[in-house]
Amino acid sequence: MEESVSKGPSSLRQGSFKSSLSGRSTPRSPPIFRRLNSSRTPRREARSGAGGIHWFRSNRLVYWLLLITLWAYLGFYVQSRWAHGNNKQEFLGFSGDPRNRLLDAEQNTRRDLLADDILVAVNNGTNKTQVYSDRKFDVILAKKGNDVSSRKKRSKRARRNLRKMHDKPKVTMNIENGDSGWQEQEILRKNSTYGLLVGPFGSVEDRVLEWSPEKRSGTCDRKGDFARLVWSRRLVLVFHELSMTGAPVSMMELATELLSCGATVSAVVLSKKGGLMPELARRKIKVIEDRADLSFKTSMKADLVIAGSAVCASWIDQYIAHFPAGGSQIAWWIMENRREYFDRTKLVLHRVKMLIFLSEFQSKQWLTWCQEENIKLRSQPALVPLAVNDELAFVAGIPCSLNTPSSSPQKMLEKRQLLRDAVRKEMGLTDNDMLVMSLSSINAGKGQLLLLESAGLVIDQDPLQTDSEVKDSLNIRDDQSTLAVKHHLRGLLQKSSDVKISSSDLLLFTSANSTNAVSADSHHGRKMFFDSKGTQEQALKILIGSVGSKSNKISYVKEILRYLSQHAKLSQSILWTPATTHVASLYSAADVYVMNSQGLGETFGRVTIEAMAFGLPVLGTDGGGTKEIVEHNVTGLFHPMGHHGAPVLAENLRFLLKNPAARKQMGMDGRKKVEKKYLKRHMYKRFVEVISMCMRSK
Repeated sequence: MEESVSKGPSSLRQGSFKSSLSGRSTPRSPPIFRRLNSSRTPRREARSGAGGIHWFRSNRLVYWLLLITLWAYLGFYVQSRWAHGNNKQEFLGFSGDPRNRLLDAEQNTRRDLLADDILVAVNNGTNKTQVYSDRKFDVILAKKGNDVSSRKKRSKRARRNLRKMHDKPKVTMNIENGDSGWQEQEILRKNSTYGLLVGPFGSVEDRVLEWSPEKRSGTCDRKGDFARLVWSRRLVLVFHELSMTGAPVSMMELATELLSCGATVSAVVLSKKGGLMPELARRKIKVIEDRADLSFKTSMKADLVIAGSAVCASWIDQYIAHFPAGGSQIAWWIMENRREYFDRTKLVLHRVKMLIFLSEFQSKQWLTWCQEENIKLRSQPALVPLAVNDELAFVAGIPCSLNTPSSSPQKMLEKRQLLRDAVRKEMGLTDNDMLVMSLSSINAGKGQLLLLESAGLVIDQDPLQTDSEVKDSLNIRDDQSTLAVKHHLRGLLQKSSDVKISSSDLLLFTSANSTNAVSADSHHGRKMFFDSKGTQEQALKILIGSVGSKSNKISYVKEILRYLSQHAKLSQSILWTPATTHVASLYSAADVYVMNSQGLGETFGRVTIEAMAFGLPVLGTDGGGTKEIVEHNVTGLFHPMGHHGAPVLAENLRFLLKNPAARKQMGMDGRKKVEKKYLKRHMYKRFVEVISMCMRSK
C-alpha cells in the first residue's frame, strides 16, 4: 500500500504538465507533444501567419461584423440600382401587383417626344419662317442640369439614321437636344413675328416689395384647430410632378403650412419634371428620393398620406399591394375633371379612406361616373376648394399673417401700384393699354388659341389698333438697334393696308382716319390717340403664360405660332412670359383675366381666385368650377366654349376695353368675394374636418 502510494507522485512528476501560469500547456517528457503542440510563446505565435488565422477564428465577433457589413453594402447596392436604374419595373422581377396594374401615362422616366408634325425653324436675324415636313426629330423634354437625366441611349440604328439626317442639307435641326421650354423661349426671343417675350419679373418684385425668404414664408396660427390637429404628426404628401401648375403648387403650399404648424412632412415626387424642386428646397420640404420601397416604408409610419392628383393612382395601387391596410390612411385630393383621369383611378377609388374634390361640379361629375361603374366609395367625398396663399394676399393688400406694422395692407396697396408701374414699364406698356392675361399651361384644354382668335376679331375691327401698333413701334426700348427698329417698322407698314405713311414721316405720323388725331405727350415722349370726343382710346394687349412649362403641349404651341405668323396685326399685341412662381408682379400689371378652359371646363381655377384677389374682372367659359366662383355681370362675364364662343369673348373684351369704370367695379366685387370665401383660413378650416376623419388616433 505504501509503495503504491509513494509511486503515484513520482509518475505524476515525470509526465506532468506545467502550470498554466507559465503559458505552456505541453507535458515535459514525451517528445511527441512538443512536435504537435508548439512550445512558442504567445508573442512569437502571434507573429506567425498560422497564429493570425487562429486568432481570427477565435474572435468570431469580428467575423460576423464583416459579414453584416458586406450584406448591408449589397443591400444598399441593389436598392440604389432599383431606384436609379432605367428599367425599375423589371429590375429583379419587381413590377407591383399584376392584378391591379394601372396604365400610368406620367411614368417616372423621361420620354422622347417624336415631333413628326410641321417643324418651324427660325433663322437668326430674319423674320422668315422655314417649314419642313415629313421628318421626325427627337425633342428631349428635360432641361440640362435637372436632377433626372433626360438623355436616352440611342441604338446603333438610331445613331446611323441621325447621321443620315445630318448629311441632308435641306433639313434644319433647330430643336435637337433641347427641351420644350428652351424651344419656345428661343423662338419667341429671336423672332418678333410671334410676339414679344417678357419677364420673369422676380428681381423687380423682390426689389419693389423688399422681399426676403423669411417674409415669404407664412406663419401658422398656433391657436387654430388646424395647428392643434397636425402638431407633432407625421404626414406624407404625394406629388405627381413638379410643374408650376395648380396641383403641385397647391401641394407645396400645404406642405409649407404643415411644417409651419409643427408637423413632420415628407414629399414623394413621382415625376421631377418642372421647376419646383428649388422652391421645395427653399421651403425645407424633405423629398424622398425613392418612389417605391422607401416611400412605402415612410408612408406606413405616417399618420396620414395625402395624394395630390389623379395621376397618383399607380403609386397608391402599388402602396396598397405592398401594405394592404395602407388605404385607410390615404386622403386623395383629386384636382382633375376629365374622364381619362377617372378611368385611370377607378380601380383604386374604393380602396382609399376619403376622396377630396375642389368644387361641387367636380364632385357631382365623379360621383356620377362612380355610379356608372358600380363603384362604392368608403366614405362620402369631402369638398376643399383652393385658396389664395398668404404671399399673394399680402401683395394684393388683403390682411394676412405676413402683415406687420411696417407692411400694413394699406402700405402694400401702395407698393403694389409701384410694382405695377415698374413691370408695365419693362413690358413696354402705357397707362392706355388694357393688358389681358391668361396664365396656365399651354394646351388645347386651356383654349389659348381661341383667345387669340377673339383678340384678332377685336383688333381687326378696331381702326385705332393699327395706330397703336405703330405707336408702340416708335417706343421700342433703347437697347434695340436702329436697324432692327427700321426693319420692324417697315414690316409693320407693309402689312397695314389701312395706314399710309412714308418712312420719312414716321415721327410726324397722322392717321388716315379723319376722326382721330395724334397728340404728343411731352412728359412721356409717347404718341397718344384720342377719339372725336377727346377721350383716350384703349389698346388691347394679350399676355400668355407659361412659356417653358413642362405641361405644355408642343404641337399646340406650334399651332399657335403658325396662327400668329399668319396674323401680323395680332402678333404685334401679343406678349409671352415664362413659367414662374413670381406671379404677383403679373397680376399687378394686368387689367383683365381670361379663364378660357374647354371641354368640361375648369375643375376649379386657382388662378381665377388669385386674379380676383388683385381686383381683376374674369372672362370665363360658362362651365366647370368657374361658374361657382365668377358671378356673371358682377365679378366677370361668361362666354360659351368652343369656336362659337370666340365672338362672344370678343364682345366681352371690347366691352371692358371701352368701359374702364365697369372693369374696375367688377374687380372690386371679385376682391370682396375672395376675402369672404377663398382665403387660407377658409381652406384650412375645411381641411380640419378631413384630417380629423382620416388621420390615425394617437
